[in-house]
Amino acid sequence: MGLRTVFVNDRVSARQLRKAKLVVVEGPDEGTEFDISKNKTFVGRAAINDITLSDSSVSSTHFEVKAEENGFLLKDVGSTNGTHLGGCRVKEVWIEPNVSFSAGNSTFKIQSSEEFIEIPLSEDEHFQGVIGRSVAMREVFALLAKIAPSELTCMIEGDTGTGKERAARAIHDASRRSKKPYVVLDCSSIPKDLMESYVFGHEKGAFTGAVGQHKGAFEQAHGGTLFMDEIGELDITLQPKLLRVLENREFKRVGGTQTNRADVRVIAATNRDLRHMVNEGTFREDLYFRLSVINVNLPSLAERPDDIPLLVDTFVDQIIAKRPDLVKPRLTADALDLLLTYDWPGNVRELKNVVDRAVSLATDNIINRSDLQLRGKINPSGGSTQSTKAISLRDEPSTAVDLSVPYKEAKQVVVDRFEVAYLTVLMEKFNGNISRASKDTGLTRYHLRELLKKHGLK
Repeated sequence: MGLRTVFVNDRVSARQLRKAKLVVVEGPDEGTEFDISKNKTFVGRAAINDITLSDSSVSSTHFEVKAEENGFLLKDVGSTNGTHLGGCRVKEVWIEPNVSFSAGNSTFKIQSSEEFIEIPLSEDEHFQGVIGRSVAMREVFALLAKIAPSELTCMIEGDTGTGKERAARAIHDASRRSKKPYVVLDCSSIPKDLMESYVFGHEKGAFTGAVGQHKGAFEQAHGGTLFMDEIGELDITLQPKLLRVLENREFKRVGGTQTNRADVRVIAATNRDLRHMVNEGTFREDLYFRLSVINVNLPSLAERPDDIPLLVDTFVDQIIAKRPDLVKPRLTADALDLLLTYDWPGNVRELKNVVDRAVSLATDNIINRSDLQLRGKINPSGGSTQSTKAISLRDEPSTAVDLSVPYKEAKQVVVDRFEVAYLTVLMEKFNGNISRASKDTGLTRYHLRELLKKHGLK
């Protein structure tokens, strides 16, 4: 057991992390013991990791140790020469205490104790407009409440649609800068040749088309907060300049000579694996280290289904508040069951869109299953409902292209559709036997179980 959950009157009152150490048995750091004090601990040669090794044969970020209720999960995160256990190169594996494994020229083992570390949980079901009653979100709320009053630079990580911008705004609203500007800079939507001007501003005549002086994001956010969304899309050539601003709090406009002071708190967000990008050399290690003073990880909606009824009720109330001509509709049990079992590749954003449409389609103030337009889902309870593959809201033929949907979301829809179809046929072939299915496909049993869990399949 890596994590322990404590209940009081059927409500989770606490989560506890088992104390453990990563011990270097052989290698340049032989005899060194590192505390594992987080749910997810990254290990590698780079300073961005929770545990930094001196072994030059270890990758910048080599592996992670994740604490879960059924133990510790060891996962290689795209290292160059792999992570090995029992003479085999492994991608991810449940690791028992005191079992040796290796990375680079070093050998390790995990030692656990009977002591636990308390993980703070908020008593509230919201934080400055971010909503959730699940344990995962209450953990996030406790962290947001702690870091908001500080001036620390934050990195918010999570899949598309999980609410990264809403979390950034919540941090700003709960900070001493709440009365000052809050500026959003979407790094994925700005052309590469204009990015520096958008960030730092420019002087008249600095380049063709610069017909006047322009204040960049740092100047616009003076005294307040600058939220840099999709920071992973920031061009590598501009990253050193951003790093200098974060370190020195000074910048110059493009084409200018005057040094400007940057009294700005920076919050960054990404849905990309920046550690992997650091390993590839497409994101600067020192910039990642500077942006990730505090990390906030937002769970996907599929990981917190307990929040769905609360979110649906909130979204309906928001719609009714804007449409006084409408009567608040009631959600049928069948419709709610579908919402709870759907995979939600688009996360909270997708759920909000579904609710918006369902309220408009509802007849006699009742939202039925058909109003949700989620046409098909494997019944995770194993009941008599006929099994059909989960279809996205954009259920067009595979050759259809909807340019109104961002590329990353459209691609994920196709990937999810393939995974569901593949896994459905696979489990039918092996009659639900995960061991036989994993051997046939080359997937580990854990990976296969996680994929099945992700799509609500049994």
